[in-house]
Amino acid sequence: MTGQFAEVNGIKLSYEMAGEGKPVFLVHGFGVSKEVWIAQFQPLAKEFKVIRFDNRGAGNSDRPNEPYMMEMFADDIRGLMDDLNIEKASVIGWSLGGMIAQHFAIKYQKRLDKLILINTMAQWPSDKSGLEMYKNSQIEGYYNTMKDPVSTFYERAKMGFTRDFLKEMKADPKKKFFGLWSAEDLIEQSKINPSTPQDITNQVNALGHMDVIDQLKAIKNEVLVICADKDRQMPKAVNVKIYENLPNAKLVVIEGAGHDSPKERAPEINQLIIDFLKS
Repeated sequence: MTGQFAEVNGIKLSYEMAGEGKPVFLVHGFGVSKEVWIAQFQPLAKEFKVIRFDNRGAGNSDRPNEPYMMEMFADDIRGLMDDLNIEKASVIGWSLGGMIAQHFAIKYQKRLDKLILINTMAQWPSDKSGLEMYKNSQIEGYYNTMKDPVSTFYERAKMGFTRDFLKEMKADPKKKFFGLWSAEDLIEQSKINPSTPQDITNQVNALGHMDVIDQLKAIKNEVLVICADKDRQMPKAVNVKIYENLPNAKLVVIEGAGHDSPKERAPEINQLIIDFLKS
């Protein structure tokens, strides 16, 4: 099934579903769309029923112009589950998606099977000056993508990929890494329905209110925390802090990878996911 829409909490959410078996929801990060899971969607669909969707304010989903909160995003997952008649599912969240997934786990524990958190955090820094800088850089990135998507992609990719891997991407933009994705694929993704300055501002509001560190102990489900030791956006230390506050968690550190480790180290991370969800 592709290009489906669900009426959820007064808005339309765009989703895509593939595979059979236990349901698994993929929750994407800031300013991107469900296609960011290009290295996970099909491999995981060989083992599970996988649902990837666009958050409100992203991709093909509706973009109501109001400040978003993490609880809204979590409620949207529950609403999508209801629409698809799925009573219980595992949830995988990456970056902002991991923050949303934590809120879902706290609020809807009975609807959750297992939880996987990838390169995320539980508590936004109390100094909000960084938040304004982040918002402005994202808005600048939007305008730069409109002018020159290729150069902007490679400039932004410096924050996500290791230097040697990025060199490989530049050397052959058509190269299909692991048979799953190419730099050309990612550049095309960046041009389709990007988050606008309005969407960015609304999403940033949710980041500024992110703080569940003291509530993590209430999550009794099995949790896998995956982080990358070279992640400059969501550093290893903040992921370790999540792990230390969870009562039933496992931590895996991906050595020599950054924030885009789910793409750069796709086979390794996909196997970790499959093994954990099947255990």
